Amino acid sequence: MTDAVKISEVVKKLNFTVKSGIDFIERPVKVSDLSRPGLELAGYFDYYPSNRIQVLGRTEISYIESNSHLNRMATFEAMCSQDTPAFLVTRGLPVPPELMAIATSNGIPVISSKLATSQVSSMLEQYLSDRLAERISVHGVFVEIYGLGVLLTGESGIGKSETALELLKRGHILIADDRVEIHQLNQTSLIGEPPVVLKHLLEIRGLGIIDVMNLFGVAAVRDRADINLKVELVNWKDNTRYDRIGTQIETDSFLGIKIPRITVPVKVGRDVPGIIEVAAMNYRSKLMGFDAALKFKRNLKQLIAKNSEQDKAKETPEQLERDREAQKKHHELNQDGK
Repeated sequence: MTDAVKISEVVKKLNFTVKSGIDFIERPVKVSDLSRPGLELAGYFDYYPSNRIQVLGRTEISYIESNSHLNRMATFEAMCSQDTPAFLVTRGLPVPPELMAIATSNGIPVISSKLATSQVSSMLEQYLSDRLAERISVHGVFVEIYGLGVLLTGESGIGKSETALELLKRGHILIADDRVEIHQLNQTSLIGEPPVVLKHLLEIRGLGIIDVMNLFGVAAVRDRADINLKVELVNWKDNTRYDRIGTQIETDSFLGIKIPRITVPVKVGRDVPGIIEVAAMNYRSKLMGFDAALKFKRNLKQLIAKNSEQDKAKETPEQLERDREAQKKHHELNQDGK
């Protein structure tokens, strides 16, 4: 997790303009929430979130301009706290000179955007949330298969990178090799991305490190993706029972969010990349409402019911009479037991 994001990074990423305080754009932003001051402009500061970027749109600027010079000076002075990262004026509106003067005297930059307030706020909050989100690092390989982010895990040397290489040759996409940095996008989604030092690189034992983008082209790599499925590679053990139908639903939790997990046993002769491709397609099929395992169970149930009816139809009158007598005797025994 990044402790803070500098205003200079925000300006560069979102193409903002620095209106004043160019010397102060290294100020840190430590929270992803934004503040659109309302009551503060009227003088009420009891719950003023001073540690947020203060966003001033058309409504705020219009109200400020209706106040007197002295009121504007007093309001901006109260809004400039030691932990205020910056003031952001949207829609390309003119910045009140009082704001620029007081913000500069307090070491706070004033930045501007030509975009609408709602659009700027959405972009800025998403960027800050992404940068400031809690992160964990997982040993594994992260690939995108048919549009699904698949996290490959397993003990060292089991063949994760080699599997990823074969998947690349089949037209799929590498996101991260060896280490995958995971952070939470929202309440239900996780994002995986590579560490900067390993970006677009793949390590193959006996061959070394290869540059995937140079060898396979820009379409073979991505910087990040949603994590939709985890595939755990394990060494095949003859005395272990593996899921043969697909009805077992297993999950792993990262940052409090559960991700479905499939265990794939590895041994010589198995087409592991092909199995993982099919696993991704099958998972996508389940998301669309088509479950082969449930279809098999329904077919099996119908077959059992059909065979049972055929067996009853084949019974002779003597067998039917014996069955009725047995049922009657069973009922009488139950009555005596009561």
